[in-house]
Amino acid sequence: MSLFGDLAGLFKTTGKTEKVKTKPQSFENKPKPQPQLVNSPRAPKVDLEKLEKFEVQAREIIAEAREEAAKIREEAARTRTEIFSKEAEVDRRAGAIEEREKILRVGKEEVDRKLAEVEEVKKQQLAKLERIANLKKDEARQLILDATEKRLAEEVAKKITEAEIQIKATAEEKAKEILIDAMKHGAVDYVPEYTVSSIKLPDEEMKGRIIGKEGRNIRSFEVATGVEVELDETLDIRLSSFDPVRREIAKRSLEKLIKDGRIQPQRIEEIVAKTKQEVDRILLEEGEKLCHSLKVYNLHPDLVKLLGRYKFRFSYGQNMIVHTLEETQIGVAIAQELKANVAVVRLGCLLHDIGKIVTEEEGTHIQLGVDLLKKYRLPESVVNCVAEHHEDKPFSSIESAITWVADAISGSRPGARYEPHEDYLKRMTHVEEVVKSFVEVAEVAAYQAGREVRVIVKPETVSDSELTVLTEKIAKKLEEDAKWAGQIKVTAIRETRAVGIAK
Repeated sequence: MSLFGDLAGLFKTTGKTEKVKTKPQSFENKPKPQPQLVNSPRAPKVDLEKLEKFEVQAREIIAEAREEAAKIREEAARTRTEIFSKEAEVDRRAGAIEEREKILRVGKEEVDRKLAEVEEVKKQQLAKLERIANLKKDEARQLILDATEKRLAEEVAKKITEAEIQIKATAEEKAKEILIDAMKHGAVDYVPEYTVSSIKLPDEEMKGRIIGKEGRNIRSFEVATGVEVELDETLDIRLSSFDPVRREIAKRSLEKLIKDGRIQPQRIEEIVAKTKQEVDRILLEEGEKLCHSLKVYNLHPDLVKLLGRYKFRFSYGQNMIVHTLEETQIGVAIAQELKANVAVVRLGCLLHDIGKIVTEEEGTHIQLGVDLLKKYRLPESVVNCVAEHHEDKPFSSIESAITWVADAISGSRPGARYEPHEDYLKRMTHVEEVVKSFVEVAEVAAYQAGREVRVIVKPETVSDSELTVLTEKIAKKLEEDAKWAGQIKVTAIRETRAVGIAK
């Protein structure tokens, strides 16, 4: 039975009950109260041992509660002390920061004031210097710069030499490897042919048949082919036309007429019509052969046919099919080495000169090529390669630069192109005139078709240190004014001679 059951049974009675009068006593000093039982045989017995046990447990719980409360009060007091300490530290640091900001603000104001004073002194000194030297500000600046450049010429020359050595050590070898490897890939299997549109007649009788009565045959031939026929006292006939395809049709037609022997206006028209069909078929075949050899597919048929015209087109004596094959192979090899977009370079090199065979419109071959490619909606990156392959515009991508390099390599290699003697002399003279524009130069001579320039300077005006700087200036000037497909090497020489005569 539980404690509450015992207590309830203690005070229950079935008959009369007596009130138990007890005085309140404390648990510590008073004896335990003894309950007064009623004189009833049915009253339950009280378990005193359990009652004592519960009282002991109650006292222990009270004692533990007091101890826990004391600990909590101590912890709260310690926490309060720590909080007060941290608040004091924060206040101290905030004060230190405010003091530091105040010091910095005062220091900044002092610095600004001194800078203003320095600027005012500078202005006064400049004004004084202008009055003394009787020079304007820009003139004085240029004078100081010239003096500084002259004083630092030795150091500049040393820096230039060190930079050249470092660049050559790292870049020259790699560039040579890339270009040599690319040129090996671009080597073609045959040499460009040099031909002219001329035909050798077998005899004077055939010459008379071609002319015809009152020149009817030759006029019919010129109308049908669109070329001019030039005759002289020899047995040679020259065919002149700005369109290489027309010239080729005329040449083939005239050869067939000479072989056939029947030369009359109607027969001329028939032969020319058949030859045109034959040449159109040849153009398409040559265009397809060129595209397939360069692994270019799915190009518009009209563009393929235009590319076939390369077979009959020459630039400075260099056949355009050979030049295009060579340039494209070189450009693709360089693009692969430099991790560029090979597809863009391949198309850019293939189509870079397509404007040269557009004869129906006026304009430069670059603009004509760009307009043609835009008409057939080729990618902008390919159009930019064509537009920038002569540096008419700044390079917009590495692919454009590669196209330009490949074109320069193919066009400037020895034997690739024929150049008239007059143009050769004009270029050489222009290179020498550009170098002679420097007052420090005494003599100049161009060699290797303008690829090398030897300069003799005036030793009394140029020191050894200034010679390197002058060489760089000459090279820069040639780069801007003397347009050339390759590099121009500048060698400057400073020579001092002393002559003595013994008597």
